[in-house]
Amino acid sequence: MEDKEKEFARIVKEHKRRIYTVCYMFSKDADQVADLFQEILINMWKGFSSFRGESSISTWIWRVSLNTCINTSKKGSRLETIPLNVNINPYEDVDEEALQVRQLYDRINRLGLVDRSLILLWLENLSYEEIGAIMGISVKNVSVKLVRIREKLKQMSNKN
Repeated sequence: MEDKEKEFARIVKEHKRRIYTVCYMFSKDADQVADLFQEILINMWKGFSSFRGESSISTWIWRVSLNTCINTSKKGSRLETIPLNVNINPYEDVDEEALQVRQLYDRINRLGLVDRSLILLWLENLSYEEIGAIMGISVKNVSVKLVRIREKLKQMSNKN
């Protein structure tokens, strides 16, 4: 049991940034980000012993993280959790590049949950094959959806 816990802790440490990235895509509120992060860790732990390695560990973490955030967003309720201290704020910079990134993420947050998940994975430089594996769709479907999402984002920028 102790080896399993050490392996889990190592995996969480190695992929913490990825998990926080997903959390911040679904909420800007630091308390809710902490709640989402904790809920993802709980779901990862529950599924850790049944992970069979049919996909990479990073693909599995993306799936668990995205599914947890999507399901929580659909429920529309805050999670009952113990507060975690989150020392990450991706919006604290005020230079021009940071403002552009903030505008992009504001637009992305206006997308639907699935579109938001797809664009997040694309922004993380995952291949279409990896995105398809995580989202459970074909590579062609990933391509088509991303073209449509990018068009939606361009239309949003024309309105602002």
